[in-house]
Amino acid sequence: MSEQLSIQSFNGAYVAHFDNAALENLNNAVPADAHFIIDARVAELYAIPLANVLKHPSVLLIEAVEPNKSLEKMPAYVEHLVANGVRRDHTLIAIGGGIIQDITCFLAATMLRGIDWHFFPTTLLAQADSCIGSKSSINCGTAKNILGTFTPPKKINVCVDFLDTLDEGDVRSGVGEMIKVHVIDGPSSFDAIAADYPLLFSDKTKMRHYILRSLEIKKGYIERDEMDRGPRNIFNYGHSFGHAIEAATAFAIPHGIAVTIGMDMANFVSWKLGVGSEENYRRMHPVLYVNYTGFEDHPVPIDTFIAAISKDKKNVGSQSVSLILPDPDGIVFRQSYANDGIFRGLCEEFLERTRIS
Repeated sequence: MSEQLSIQSFNGAYVAHFDNAALENLNNAVPADAHFIIDARVAELYAIPLANVLKHPSVLLIEAVEPNKSLEKMPAYVEHLVANGVRRDHTLIAIGGGIIQDITCFLAATMLRGIDWHFFPTTLLAQADSCIGSKSSINCGTAKNILGTFTPPKKINVCVDFLDTLDEGDVRSGVGEMIKVHVIDGPSSFDAIAADYPLLFSDKTKMRHYILRSLEIKKGYIERDEMDRGPRNIFNYGHSFGHAIEAATAFAIPHGIAVTIGMDMANFVSWKLGVGSEENYRRMHPVLYVNYTGFEDHPVPIDTFIAAISKDKKNVGSQSVSLILPDPDGIVFRQSYANDGIFRGLCEEFLERTRIS
């Protein structure tokens, strides 16, 4: 079964193909002018299906951990590509999740003033969210996602069968981003995915439906605001809090799980600030809580958390935080709020409430 979704970009359309034979087709006809950047764990798990690809003379295997998507690591990746004769008419092919995507996209955007790249997303988070939208971000020093570009892949191949080798935590991480997209689409979309939440882990057809639906929702915002200067900003819902949680826990909590906690936190803070409602918080809390169960007791040092959220790249000014919060009806919007003792107290209250739920 093959479906596709075309996304209009500033430099032309690109297509996300849903095709579980895509990896087999790639391995049967490995392009000579390609350079492969592959998650080392994926290469291990798929050593036989990727046998011909892994024999290619230019294969860069990277462990998909957060420190490896940093500016400090880029020189080694560039040296590998240069040593293997990279040219502007070659193609970088990424096989992995969001970390491999960010690395490859950043390299494609900056090397030789631009090289085409293709993407085989292997995680649910990448398949259902990050694979479209053009953005890449890498870390520099202690600042997360502070450097980046807008460089979409020329082609995306979504193979849902990759999800078979993910552990439950990785699947829940991806589901967190899917929930986020459905919240943005409106309360009825959230209610639909919340009702089907248990089936996402047992019914591949249902999962494929929500992956495609997530991309369809995101596509509309991308095509209106590809450079993330206006309407698309609301896709940062859950992320200001989530990124700060990641930083405060040294990335011990997976990204999509941190975003799930971040959405719950955003709903709570919105309620307590009087811009949202208790009803909306309580309506959404059960499915969000289930999705981050197992991580709710992880210590989040409040000083480190506040320091991290204060550095969020969406902030304007030094004394405020720019947040995406829901209104009383569950419709999300962007607004700046004082980064003061009241805000800190609400964050502490949420974290304590979560630990004793």
